[in-house]
Amino acid sequence: MTAKQQWMVVLGIVAFLVGGAFTASHFLKDELTNVTTGSDAPGFAASTVDATPQMKSLSNYRGEVILLNIWATWCGPCREEMPAIERLHQELGGKGLKIVAVSVDNAGEEQKIRDFVKEFGLNFEVLHDASGSIQGIYRTTGVPETFIIDREGVVRKRLIGHTDLTLNYDGNKRLLEQLLAQPKS
Repeated sequence: MTAKQQWMVVLGIVAFLVGGAFTASHFLKDELTNVTTGSDAPGFAASTVDATPQMKSLSNYRGEVILLNIWATWCGPCREEMPAIERLHQELGGKGLKIVAVSVDNAGEEQKIRDFVKEFGLNFEVLHDASGSIQGIYRTTGVPETFIIDREGVVRKRLIGHTDLTLNYDGNKRLLEQLLAQPKS
């Protein structure tokens, strides 16, 4: 192969890679977008953990103020923050706050999740995403992560780790109260 032919092969490979990257970024732009304050909350689907599991999605809560928590039973910080989340439910659930806690425990661990719910006396919606796809959709860095979503489906705050929720409990509660005070569309 001559030097000219080698350069043609190299240029062909580079063109292929650039074209592939452009195409992938075009088709995957939603998946590559980070979920930040002010962005639309991406949709997800997860199942309930009761005796007859049903699929739920973000659209089930359209028009509601949502505290979306992504967690796991094996996560120590998740265990530490759950009492604060239940407290928010007790204080603001009657005012319309919807708390949706999505476990990313493995498939087949529904009983562990039910035991966790019972242990902590959780009275809000607990879902299970055995595939963990919600973590990719919401671009989480781990668990727990919590998203405060307004009635329009816009992320108003992202809380990474349990300390963001628990150490600023009063500030987070005030934000939720402000969002709940806004009229439904």
